[in-house]
Amino acid sequence: MSELPISSPYRSKPAEPVSDDERDRLSRRLNAAFTDGALSQEEYQSRLDRLFAAQRLGELVPVVEGLPPLQTYDSPAIVDTGTGRPGELTEARSGNRVAVIAVGAVIGVVALIAILLVLIIAV
Repeated sequence: MSELPISSPYRSKPAEPVSDDERDRLSRRLNAAFTDGALSQEEYQSRLDRLFAAQRLGELVPVVEGLPPLQTYDSPAIVDTGTGRPGELTEARSGNRVAVIAVGAVIGVVALIAILLVLIIAV
């Protein structure tokens, strides 16, 4: 019995012809599996021979069985491009220079007024 799910086109549509795109996709998967060490040289060559000899999708079941599963998702962009510290969604920004100067000026004026009031009341 096949380990492929019934939803697999190789089991659900076994009589359909094999397209060139399908051959290319499977060839890339076989190459990747061989490169990663999941297939021996003999197994790789045998599966390639079956792939290019197959006329119908059902004939490809022995080719795809046992191959590592395809990644069906992409990594989230935030994981790929994050440069901040862990827990930060964006990099910390330095304060706006004009805002810092304005706040400093306001604090200075308030302090000056407070000093003048203390001096006036003391006299």
